[in-house]
Amino acid sequence: MMRAIVAPPALSSAALTELKAWLGISRSADDAELVALLRTALEICEGFTGAMPLQSGCEEVLTASGEWQVLSARPVSAITALAALDLAGVRTALATADYEFDIAADGAGRVRLMKPISQTRLVVTYSAGMAADWAGLPDAIRHGLIRLCAHQHRARDDDRKAAAVPPSVVAALWRPWRRMRLA
Repeated sequence: MMRAIVAPPALSSAALTELKAWLGISRSADDAELVALLRTALEICEGFTGAMPLQSGCEEVLTASGEWQVLSARPVSAITALAALDLAGVRTALATADYEFDIAADGAGRVRLMKPISQTRLVVTYSAGMAADWAGLPDAIRHGLIRLCAHQHRARDDDRKAAAVPPSVVAALWRPWRRMRLA
């Protein structure tokens, strides 16, 4: 499986404003660096919780199979297209009768083919994320993102301080949203 984010989350000015207020920064000279920290924090949050914080457009390449295959990002809000992918990288849209998809109550998206196709790979286009925008994020997730960015910003010159990601205070905020698996 290979997932790509084709429509990254829209970071509103509210996110940057909240981070700058937390850090006590009033000038705009550091805005690009702070936005990069916010994007990195979103990725770390997804890695820790198993859920994509802000809604993003995703594409995932899967093996063409009649078995159910689970998409890697959660929570899935919509599965919008399935296409066959040939060896040259050419996509052929599949008819809706050729496949089936399901979004479970826990946000897991899954797809399967209803009949065999000549290609060996599929491309699934979908959107996933906890919230459509910054204001829609749960308070603890949003606050954890801000605190992680602030931690990384303050520790940018000290490798020892930046080593623990996420720091324990951020992990405590995100833990209720963490998806656990039994091995």
